[in-house]
Amino acid sequence: MSDSDNNSYLNQTLALSDNKEGPVIVGIYGIPGCGKTFLLNQLKQELGQQRYAFYEGSRVIASLVPGGLDAFRKLPEREKTPWRQSAIESIRKDCTTSGKLGVVTGHFMFWPEQENAGQPVYTPQDLETYTHILYLDVAAGLIAQRCRDDVERNRPEVSIDHLRKWQDVETTELRHHCRRHSILFCVLSAQTTLLDRASALIRDFQRHTEGYNLSCAESKVDELVGEQKKVQTMLVLDGDKTLAAEDTGELFWATAIHAGQGIDPLKELFGGPLGYSYTAFRQAVLMYEEIADEKEFDTLCAAVASVARVHPEFLSLLRLVEKQDHVRALVVTCGLRRVWEKILETEGLSGTVKVIGGGRIADGFVVTANVKASLVSRLRDVHHLYVVAFGDSPLDLPMLSAADQAIVVVGHERSRSKSMDAALQRVMDGGSLRASQALLPGHVTPRLDVSELPLIQINGTEFINSVLSSRNGLRVDSRVLHATESNIAKILMTPTRDAHIDGPNLRKAHRRIGWYLAMEYLPSLVGLDEYAILHVQGHQTSGFRVYDEQHTLIVALMRGGEPMAFGVNDALPSAMFVHAKEPEDVQEHHLAGKHTVILVDSVVNSGGTVVQFVQHIRTVCSRVRIVVIAGVVQAQSVSEGNLAHILAQDGSLNIIALRLSHNKFSGKGATDTGNRLFNTTCLP
Repeated sequence: MSDSDNNSYLNQTLALSDNKEGPVIVGIYGIPGCGKTFLLNQLKQELGQQRYAFYEGSRVIASLVPGGLDAFRKLPEREKTPWRQSAIESIRKDCTTSGKLGVVTGHFMFWPEQENAGQPVYTPQDLETYTHILYLDVAAGLIAQRCRDDVERNRPEVSIDHLRKWQDVETTELRHHCRRHSILFCVLSAQTTLLDRASALIRDFQRHTEGYNLSCAESKVDELVGEQKKVQTMLVLDGDKTLAAEDTGELFWATAIHAGQGIDPLKELFGGPLGYSYTAFRQAVLMYEEIADEKEFDTLCAAVASVARVHPEFLSLLRLVEKQDHVRALVVTCGLRRVWEKILETEGLSGTVKVIGGGRIADGFVVTANVKASLVSRLRDVHHLYVVAFGDSPLDLPMLSAADQAIVVVGHERSRSKSMDAALQRVMDGGSLRASQALLPGHVTPRLDVSELPLIQINGTEFINSVLSSRNGLRVDSRVLHATESNIAKILMTPTRDAHIDGPNLRKAHRRIGWYLAMEYLPSLVGLDEYAILHVQGHQTSGFRVYDEQHTLIVALMRGGEPMAFGVNDALPSAMFVHAKEPEDVQEHHLAGKHTVILVDSVVNSGGTVVQFVQHIRTVCSRVRIVVIAGVVQAQSVSEGNLAHILAQDGSLNIIALRLSHNKFSGKGATDTGNRLFNTTCLP
């Protein structure tokens, strides 16, 4: 599902919790003679009154107005409005007290045929109170016949053409008002059994909240992951304009309404007051319910699936994933689950690539931007999977930010999201996202600067190997960088092991190690920044420094990490420097706006201290890159235990060491590194 570029990213209400406060109250609307009262009585029998309360609007008014309904009808129109408002307020209070869902019959307008326009009879209080409105779209000819045959009420005879015009105006205006007031709206056609459809919808309205929606989606992902016991890595892919170039939502509506004419209904919805909120996605489901019954919907989905084509690069990757036990793929789409299941079935991938999506009431939930992000977080934090996420639009940014590895898929300039560049730049500047970009097809123009958003090839050997590699045990090759066997490491480590060197000279040795490790390894992790300098010969030339050092925080783990941290600071002079004895010493204002945090200690033995600092930082800033720099790292700490576990799961955590040691010795007294650094070996 594409984003509407008429709205800015900030107005897309990605995180909006937009349920109305108060009880759920469903209005049953339609022109006189459509069968509202008859349906209300049927619903009362079908649903019962334990959890539901039923109100005929005119009777509630009659109970409030002295003299009843006859007296109300004789009032001037301006005097009727307060009574109508009192009636809906009375219903709201009653439902609030009882905790029941209210079902209310009401009128939107009255329109005598001799008048040029209808007289609205809804009130502002109605629009503030109703959470849902069901409109009975009964054939005008049938309504005209009912009016003629009604012996209980004196109904004026109205032409079929006028009744149709009346219905069209009401549905158009109601749809507009409902979107402005966060009311879910659905037209019910008499082509199917009204009672069955209305009761199913009302049951859904009774239980469905944003929290319930998320719990249903989480249960679905738990079910799918539970079937994959050996999985270590999960690829999470957006559907429309990511996995395939097409927008299947647009294709669906083009097929359903024989388009080419007028505005796309989805663009009109998401470009309106509801933005990309939970309510907007729920409204989209009701639009799908309106347009087709189950059989017709399935036929339309099959037609859309026959047109959409998965990118060849993704097909190659997913066929490789299919052969692995420890890697799986999941399509998480804001669009139509059934379309994507049919697309994957056509490609022969339905056995290994599952789909989480909605589109119908029966699906049980809708997928919003927040749901996408929550599911990725759940895969990482609850199921302990390494998550590689792929997306193309601002709706995908929360999901990409929550993943271990984020890939922005960039399509043709004419069809890609035009609001993505600005939105992507904002989240990257804020430090909540580090991502790469994949160009599909390969000749399209990249997004932003490739130094900020580096290019990767989905079908490239390096990327495929990184995805398919096992994530069990030690991952020294990609996550732990060290110089153990190098000549420079042997030279630099010598004074740190010399029993005759301590105090200021040992601190100088540690400072040199910190500078070396920062200069040797940080550029490969975070990149280089090119900037203009004045050449000694008088002209401008390019200089280089570690990328984004002004948004870097160096944390010296006290006390042994301080000298080495000063060396790191020598390499990154613009970075912020903080001393920390406890994790809580790294405070929220230290992390604000930071893209990289460097934790520096002289020795990492079990890794327990590092784990505590990482966990603390993650509670404050979940997606900042964390780099641990140490002189010596005990090899077992990065192959098993808590540090190894978070290293395997956290794609934004790296360790840099002068050497890995298989010696489990922990210094005490005269052999303790901290004591040697500060000449306190004599202390107990």
